[in-house]
Amino acid sequence: MAVGTATPGRFPCPGPGCGAGAPGTTGSGGWTTVLAVTQTRLRLPGRAGGTTRGAAAVGAGSRLGWLDALRGLAALVVALHHFGILEMLPFGGAIWWHFDLGLYGVMLFFLVSGYIIPASLERRGDVRAFWVGRLFRIYPALIATFAVSIMMLPKGDGSVALFRTGHNLISLVANATMLQDMLNVVNGMGVTWTLTYEMIFYFLVTGLFTLGWHKRSSSFAVGFAAVGLVFGGSLATTTIAHDLGTTRNLVLAAALIVVMGFACMLSGNPVLTRTGGVLVAGLAVVLLLNNSRAPVFETLLIFATMFAGTVLYRAEHGQIDRLQAWLCCGFVVVAGVAIGWMYNRNGVEQNTWNSGWIAWSASYTGAWATFLGGMALRKRRFPKVLTWLGAVSFSLYLLHVPLLHTIAPLLAHPAPTTPGAKTLWVLEYLAIALAAAYLMYRLVELPFQKLGRKLLKAVERRFPGEPPAAPQGSARPEAAPAPAEPVRIPAEVGSGTS
Repeated sequence: MAVGTATPGRFPCPGPGCGAGAPGTTGSGGWTTVLAVTQTRLRLPGRAGGTTRGAAAVGAGSRLGWLDALRGLAALVVALHHFGILEMLPFGGAIWWHFDLGLYGVMLFFLVSGYIIPASLERRGDVRAFWVGRLFRIYPALIATFAVSIMMLPKGDGSVALFRTGHNLISLVANATMLQDMLNVVNGMGVTWTLTYEMIFYFLVTGLFTLGWHKRSSSFAVGFAAVGLVFGGSLATTTIAHDLGTTRNLVLAAALIVVMGFACMLSGNPVLTRTGGVLVAGLAVVLLLNNSRAPVFETLLIFATMFAGTVLYRAEHGQIDRLQAWLCCGFVVVAGVAIGWMYNRNGVEQNTWNSGWIAWSASYTGAWATFLGGMALRKRRFPKVLTWLGAVSFSLYLLHVPLLHTIAPLLAHPAPTTPGAKTLWVLEYLAIALAAAYLMYRLVELPFQKLGRKLLKAVERRFPGEPPAAPQGSARPEAAPAPAEPVRIPAEVGSGTS
C-alpha cells in the first residue's frame, strides 16, 4: 500500500467521462486525474556566412513550432478531460468507451519528450548544462504550484496530498526527487505522476549518453516494447516497497543516490559525470522494473514510446536509416495495440483508468497519428495561438486541476443543461486556467530559466569542466549545423529557452 491516506496519484472520478491515463491507482467520487565511456561533447560548426542572428532565431522557432502546437494540444485535451467535457456531450459516454482523452494526451506528451529531450542533451554535449536547464525549468513552476494550490484550495480538498499522507517527511522527500510514483508514495498532486516518468527517462538518457550508447535508441525502444509484450502481465509491481518500513528505506536510498548522482553530474569532471550518469540510470532501471505502481505493461510501453520518439528525431536528422526508424516505430505502435488487447482487460483496466483495450488502443494510436501528422507539417508555420499554448502548456498542466477544484463550487451550481450554457461554462474554465498558466509562465518559468542560465555561466567560469574524450569504441559524433541562436527546448510539457 502506498504511503499516505490519499488516493495515490488520482483525483476522484465522476463517471463515464473520467477515463484516465495515470497508471495503477484508483479513486471514487468527484473529479478525476487523467493521468497519472566518457561524456561525449559534440563538435558543432560555426555559423554559416551571411546568416543573421535574427534569421536564425526565426528559423529555430519555425522548426519547433510544430512541437509547441502538439504540446499545446495535449495540455488542452488533458485540461478539458479533467473538466469532464465528455459529461457535457450527449454522445460522451460512447466516446469514453472507445477513446480515452487522458491516455491520448499523456502519450502525446511522452512522444514530444522522447523526440526533443535527448536532442537537448546531445546538442551541447554538456551533462551539467543539461541538468541545470532541466532543474530550473521544472522545479520553480512545480514548487510555485504547490504553494499556490495549498493557499487557494478549499478546506478539506485533497487534490494536493503533499502534506496529507500522515507521513509528511517521507512524502516531501519522495516528491522532491520526483520519483514518488515509483517509490510507493502518493503523488503530491495527481498530475505529477508523469513527472516521475520524465525524470526516469532523463536518468536513462543521461546514463546512455555518458556511456556513449545514446545512438542506440531504436534498440531500447524495441526492447522495452518486446519485454512489455512478453512480461506485461507477469512481472510484479511495488516489489521493493510494500509497507511503511520498506517504503521509508527505499525513499531514503533513492534520495541519497539522486543527491550523489547530481553531485557527480554537476561537477564538470568527465569521470565523475559518467559515474553520476550510470548511478542515476541504474536507479531508474531498478525502479521501473521492480517498483512501478502502474501495471508493468503500461510502464514499459511508456518508455518504448519515448525512445521511439527519439528514433524519429534521429531519422529526421540523418543519424539512422529511415527504414530502421519505421520498422522500430511500427513495432512499438503494433506492440502498444497488442499489449492493450492482451493485458488491459478482464478487470485490469481499472488500474489504467480507461474502459478497456479498445479505448487503450484507439487512444494510443491516436497519439501517434497526431504526432506524425504534426511532424509531417513541421516545415510549415503554425498559428501563434497554438505555439503560445505550447509555451504555457507546462504551467497549464500543473495548475488546471487545483484551479478546477477552486472554482468548481462557483461554476457548478446549478450545473448547466443547455448547449449554450455548457459552452459558456467550458469557456469560463479555460479562460481562467489559461490566464493563470500565462501568469505562471511569465512570473515564474521565464525568470527562473533566465536565472538558471546565469548561474550556469557563473559556475562554468568558476569551475570549468574538463573537455571529455570520445568514448572508446564509439563512432565519432556526426557534425550537425548549429543554430546561430540557442534552440528552444521544451520541458516535458512546458517550454522555455535553453
